[in-house]
Amino acid sequence: MKYYCIGIKGTGMSTLAQMLKDLGHEVYGYDDQKEEKFTQKGLEERNIPIYYDNSFPLDETVIATASKAFQETHPELKRVRESQAKFESYNEILGNITKQFRTIAVCGTHGKTTTTSLLKHFFTNTIGTSYFIGDGSGRIFKDCNHLVLEADEFNRHFLAYESKISIVTCIELEHTEIYDSLEDMISTFSKFLNQNTKELVIACGDDENIRKIKFETPVLFYGENENNDYRIKNMNLNEEGSSFDLYYQNDFIDTFFVPLYGKHMVYNTAAAIIASLKEGITKEEIKASLPSFKNAKRRFQETIVNGHIIIDDYAHHPTEIKVTLEAIRQKYKDKKLVVVFRPNTYSRTEAFHKEFAEALSIADKAYVTPILCDRENQSDYGNVTSEDILKDLPNGELIDEESIDKLEIDTNTVVAFMGCATVAHLIDEYSKRIQK
Repeated sequence: MKYYCIGIKGTGMSTLAQMLKDLGHEVYGYDDQKEEKFTQKGLEERNIPIYYDNSFPLDETVIATASKAFQETHPELKRVRESQAKFESYNEILGNITKQFRTIAVCGTHGKTTTTSLLKHFFTNTIGTSYFIGDGSGRIFKDCNHLVLEADEFNRHFLAYESKISIVTCIELEHTEIYDSLEDMISTFSKFLNQNTKELVIACGDDENIRKIKFETPVLFYGENENNDYRIKNMNLNEEGSSFDLYYQNDFIDTFFVPLYGKHMVYNTAAAIIASLKEGITKEEIKASLPSFKNAKRRFQETIVNGHIIIDDYAHHPTEIKVTLEAIRQKYKDKKLVVVFRPNTYSRTEAFHKEFAEALSIADKAYVTPILCDRENQSDYGNVTSEDILKDLPNGELIDEESIDKLEIDTNTVVAFMGCATVAHLIDEYSKRIQK
């Protein structure tokens, strides 16, 4: 088959393209953005061509798919629709792949990428697995029975997927341009967990919204509360990482250490451990793997430039910002914390501007860039701007590439750049100042 992936530099589309290539298909891509993105590495390794104009030949042998960031009015998408090429949705293609493997899916408003990365790490070091991770990395090994998959709720994509085991980390209101309410989100997660999950759900039982689901699929709950099947106890968070004891009912399983920071990372690790144990990986194998775990791209990604600590993180929801800043405090408790946040949609800013301000206030100083959005029109959201966040943020200030010199250069300061829209240019400009 010949696939043409429009928006191929997007994290999800890049991952899908890589997997299709591994399955033996011809794969080509299109993107508007010519600048280098972190999602390109896997595409380049597989020699997947990327077009930036309308020169890719479209005929009846081509199956085209497109990122949701591309509107129907986009010239390349219009060209596809007017051609003889067949069009299939991104989630439909990925859904067909999930049915070819023993798929373990990770869903939830937050924590999907890290939990999926942990599963991939455990399985790769033991029984082997194919994987789809939302940081732009994916690979198919035809001789592996398993596929670990990040199952995204955006645009209800995961309703096209099928899994044997599903992990659900948490449910919180998100993607307000898609979901009418929190109840709408809970209902959609319920459909995936009860209808699309065939054998077992592993669910965070401390999450009150997950507990609202009436499970039809067998479920095991994990968390700190006493009403969970798997209990997390004796959590210890320090500068070196995080350790905890894991129990099944009253039976002690073992003590685990993970080189990650924040209580939320302990929960993600526990979920991945439980799923791995269920698939026959031993606790000894898991413990041996954990110290070498490195998280996915743009998840607490640290760089040191001339002694200055820079953290790049994908956090783009108030809860994600809050727990990530708390995790930075855990590791660098004696340093000043500065955050630079790039909002990426008008709908999310409109819905959560007060929550963004509250989360960002954890830092000693917070900077917010103008909104950078490629899938919404500002005219549809009135006068929503980054100033809506800043008006409730006493330690906040507006910043952009041209005013990056506002950031002080101090080796006793950790500067965290956050957002799912790219912050690479901001980091580059700041790094240049440090190097000078």
